Amino acid sequence: MSIVAVFTTHTLFEIFELLNSKLKEENTVTFIALNPDIKDHVFSGEVIKVNGDTFIYRGLKSWVNLAELLGCKMMTPKIVSEYLIEITFKKLQASNSFHIANTPKKEEKYGTDSEFAKISKNEEATFLYHYKKALESVKISGRRNILDIGINKADEFDIIKAIVTTDIFAKMKLVGIDHSSSALELAKDKFPNAIFLNADINYFDTLDLGAFDLIISIGTLQSPGINYKLFLMNLVQNHISENGAIILGFPNSRWIDG
Repeated sequence: MSIVAVFTTHTLFEIFELLNSKLKEENTVTFIALNPDIKDHVFSGEVIKVNGDTFIYRGLKSWVNLAELLGCKMMTPKIVSEYLIEITFKKLQASNSFHIANTPKKEEKYGTDSEFAKISKNEEATFLYHYKKALESVKISGRRNILDIGINKADEFDIIKAIVTTDIFAKMKLVGIDHSSSALELAKDKFPNAIFLNADINYFDTLDLGAFDLIISIGTLQSPGINYKLFLMNLVQNHISENGAIILGFPNSRWIDG
């Protein structure tokens, strides 16, 4: 594996242009950069001297972000000297994504045999942090009737169970709706006392569910087959109890190659 460059005082623009060009021809690019651990309390972009050599400093997150923007993942850096590291960017395989997968039964696009089933939202730090903060904001311990639209494997219920006491969790009426029967089977195994409905949410009102203290929907209502504005208006007007709350999550990115 050849080294394409040793980055010292190169600007990020220059680095981007070079790596982007190389990645049009190769699946990986490897380069040498300053070890970000060499100094504390320094910002990306600061010019620093190390052992008489001049570098533009960049934190590890800068390199991770650059890899993502170039459609790559960053491999674990290797130490090559006292103050230099070797970094490799490896192209993501765009074809490895559940978003473009062909599923014989559309209801099972997010089922247990799908690529989507490999995803565990609760092991993604950004999701876990913000979802936990949202549950704390709605004072989850005081909620009793909870509906999750697009429940899938019931990951959202896992965090609720982890936050509240055993006694409070036992008193909660948990209801989940999803199109995928195979995903709901996993949810039922984890939460046998909850109610899980295999249904198309476009026909939500035929379920006659009444009102809830809390409604949760993560990564579902943006689906093109749902009239979002009308659906949300119906939820707010007819299915949230007085002083009820709603937690909505919308994806701002796509899953590619893990």
